[in-house]
Amino acid sequence: MRSHNCGLLRSADIDETVTLCGWVDRRRDHGGVIFLDLRDRDGIVQVVFDPDTEEHFATADRVRSEYVLKVTGRVRARSEATVNPSMATGEIEVLGKEIEVLNTAATPPFQLDEHTSVGEEVRLRYRYMDLRRPEMQQRLRLRSQVTDAVRRFLHEEEFLDIETPILTRATPEGARDYLVPSRTHPGQFFALPQSPQLFKQLLMVSGFDRYYQIAKCFRDEDLRADRQPEFTQIDIETSFMDEAGIMEITERMVRGLFQSVLGVDLPSFPHMTWKEAMERFGSDKPDLRIPLELVSVDDLMQQVDFKVFRGPADDPQGRVAALKVPGGASISRKEIDDYTRYVGNYGARGLAWIKVNDLAAGVEGLQSPILKFMPDDVVAAMMERLEAANGDIIFFGADRAGIVNEALGALRIKVGTDQGLVSEGWAPLWVVDFPMFEEDGNGGWTPLHHPFTAPACDLATLSQHPGEALSRAYDMVLNGTELGGGSVRIHNLETQEAVFDILGIDPAEAREKFGFLLDALKYGAPPHGGLAFGLDRIVMLMSGAASIRDVIAFPKTQTAACVMTEAPGTVGAAQLRELHIRLREQEKKEGES
Repeated sequence: MRSHNCGLLRSADIDETVTLCGWVDRRRDHGGVIFLDLRDRDGIVQVVFDPDTEEHFATADRVRSEYVLKVTGRVRARSEATVNPSMATGEIEVLGKEIEVLNTAATPPFQLDEHTSVGEEVRLRYRYMDLRRPEMQQRLRLRSQVTDAVRRFLHEEEFLDIETPILTRATPEGARDYLVPSRTHPGQFFALPQSPQLFKQLLMVSGFDRYYQIAKCFRDEDLRADRQPEFTQIDIETSFMDEAGIMEITERMVRGLFQSVLGVDLPSFPHMTWKEAMERFGSDKPDLRIPLELVSVDDLMQQVDFKVFRGPADDPQGRVAALKVPGGASISRKEIDDYTRYVGNYGARGLAWIKVNDLAAGVEGLQSPILKFMPDDVVAAMMERLEAANGDIIFFGADRAGIVNEALGALRIKVGTDQGLVSEGWAPLWVVDFPMFEEDGNGGWTPLHHPFTAPACDLATLSQHPGEALSRAYDMVLNGTELGGGSVRIHNLETQEAVFDILGIDPAEAREKFGFLLDALKYGAPPHGGLAFGLDRIVMLMSGAASIRDVIAFPKTQTAACVMTEAPGTVGAAQLRELHIRLREQEKKEGES
């Protein structure tokens, strides 16, 4: 139907007769000459119709926004005064000779160039219109380029693209499963996979050695800007390769990805232990573009009588940390109150602070309501440790270590962003040496990653000191976002059973949930490991989008619903009977009729 794409015409095409197809982006009537901006996935070109072609001019006069047209005309140079340097096709235009309306269009629910003033729900309800915007077209094209580059790299590295089941059984992987009732097995359910974790391990036992899959995964969890109930992973697993080898090959893949798609050479990937990341940044995915760090002052606060600080300082599970913001003394009291409410979202019960007005004047040159609770020598030692300077503000967190880390870690990012301290560019790193387990709040243990991660210690140490055991896990982080995480897996039955025992999974439960894996480990499972990248997050970062919803063609809302198709929805009684399901009538809340 067409000879060229709208957005690809250039000066080299001048005097050629072309046939174009696309949508009317804009229509303008300038003194009897009609200008149509015709748009396709490659961009926009200006088409001009004058009254010389009476029949086609009349048709051009009737078209409106988003009509679908087929246009034939001659490419010509624009006059010097009308060249548009902001358009890729701005040096040329098409003098229209023929026009055919392939389809009319109702008035759009919103103007595509005014989408920013339209609520997200409206954009998602008419997603097929929202996706016509050049910005969205570019993002999804970039997504396609990313998956293409990943496939080419892994193919060259001799990885095999192997699909794994979507209908499987429920396994504990940290979030709620989406369940699918079985018609042929009444009362039983499939689960949609949270990841292909166990199947890719079984593929290693099967001898495939190097596997990958761009896989759909499903998790029924509370949503955030970087979470969706269904998302896409770049899933990688390999045998006979340790963590250093896996990190090397996946880092090379990501470097190549940024170079081939964006033309960006990523800087070096430093390695940082989980412990160091938490102590310095309060996060296991630190944004190294922000030059702010947490500094522990527990030892100093053990010398004060101020219970707010002294209690956590004396508690082995507590922490007192300071966050210095250079030049932050100009932060107003209202802003400090806003920051206090902000850290409250992370469990902090307050936000103490000290402004440094004149360091040479000692305590007299400092401003804070907490100074009266601290001896002068403690304050002086703290200023020295923090390398404080005039014009700084220092924020404090004092509570259980987890709360302090999370609250001050989040405050570090917010203050750094508010104060314009985030540097340009890319700051990648590897976070390594994660704890094997964390406390579950009920006196037991839960895996920090998943129960198939290999420990870095021997079985005796693992069993006797589970809280001190480190895992062979690793995460790749970029600009404060976890791009992907992985580990070396457990490949022998004895270690897997020991981990289940620490987690409180008895042999009967282990057999019920993971019997197929335990059986496989008996038959010569090779050493293996892998890593899974969040494709949506990678594309979000590379495109500069604010949310992964902007890089997924048809995403769900924050409530895990699709407003376009009105899913989830009800099903008929006959279909429920086939599935052996009967719905209970929900109890009405008080006040409802």
